[in-house]
Amino acid sequence: MNLSSKTRLKIVTFTTLFPNAQQPTHGVFVENRLRHLVETGAVNARVVAPVPWFPSSASIFGRYATVAKVVPREMRSNLCIEHPKYLILPKIGMNFVPSWLVSASFPVLKRLQAEEDFDLIDAHYFYPDGVAAVELGRRLNKPVVITARGTDVNFIPRYPGPRRMIIAAANAAAGIVAVSQAIKDAIVDLGIPAGKITVLRNGVDLKLFHPGGRTEAREHLKLQERVLLSVGHLIERKGHNFPIEALPSLPGFTLVVAGAGPERNGLESLAKRLNVQDRVRFLGSVSHHELQKVYAAADALILASSREGWPNVLLEAMACGTPVVATPIWGNPEVVAQPEAGVLMKDRTAEAVAEGVRRLFRNLPDREATRRYAEDYSWDDTSEGQIRLFDEIIAKHDVG
Repeated sequence: MNLSSKTRLKIVTFTTLFPNAQQPTHGVFVENRLRHLVETGAVNARVVAPVPWFPSSASIFGRYATVAKVVPREMRSNLCIEHPKYLILPKIGMNFVPSWLVSASFPVLKRLQAEEDFDLIDAHYFYPDGVAAVELGRRLNKPVVITARGTDVNFIPRYPGPRRMIIAAANAAAGIVAVSQAIKDAIVDLGIPAGKITVLRNGVDLKLFHPGGRTEAREHLKLQERVLLSVGHLIERKGHNFPIEALPSLPGFTLVVAGAGPERNGLESLAKRLNVQDRVRFLGSVSHHELQKVYAAADALILASSREGWPNVLLEAMACGTPVVATPIWGNPEVVAQPEAGVLMKDRTAEAVAEGVRRLFRNLPDREATRRYAEDYSWDDTSEGQIRLFDEIIAKHDVG
């Protein structure tokens, strides 16, 4: 696809959710959307992706040491990424992070504006990123579009201070993008007019994620039984414990867990307590490109999350021919909408996982049919929608 607006759009994508050399999978969904947008030929983009400041890169400091190693500027996917460092105080600084983001990022955006002026700020995640972006746009006289992605509008607004700032930013933004209808509904529930919100769901990279190499992948991973897969950070809300707890009632199934995080030791202990440790494989962190082999090797993906805006893992698995079993929350029903895609659990329990797996395998869809379903979710429509929205907003801003 090679779209072009009348004039090539110049945007700055502003977000703390963007990969870097130290965290190559962090916010990869934002990078993917931007990369496909730029590939249309209609948009020039630069990225400002702030990272927390930390004084030491000594390994004893764990993830804080990791962000301390992030360089001020790098190139990814032919995009120039700026990484200003902003102050963050864990647990006590939540209400102040937007202003700290502004202080760290304004000099960088001012420099980018001087080097080559841009038309619009494309912000991802409402809090703190979108709140900070609106203030940056005010200072630079640039319109701001904020993309809401999930917990930024269905969880964070439970806190009074951030809720007020999110509502103020939503009202001040030139446009809002929701990655699913469920997320749009959550924004409307905050009192924002529905007409201000555009639903542009995430797509899937159909070249990267494909069904090929299934036999080789299973041999490489030494998989023989029916294989269930759970992908994502090993944190509570991803619910990796539920498929583990379901295994005793699913004889003949192996579970592969792809991801890293603080819950790993607890999950390994859980598998031992249930005496299913021989049927659970922990792969640790898997790069985005290597995930294709893992998806292709699996017979079904389990997504037991408690909150999701538009879960990319579902479409990635389907693009590899692998159907899914997913919790019936937020954007999941919009993704799992036909039998060839998979099934939705009745609720979020181990029993619901087991029942969903049994239901799926009683009428397991053909892997080619699952792939064809995913092919309706390329990035083309999303990119076209972004370009139309950006064009309209820039035209209004220029007239104003």
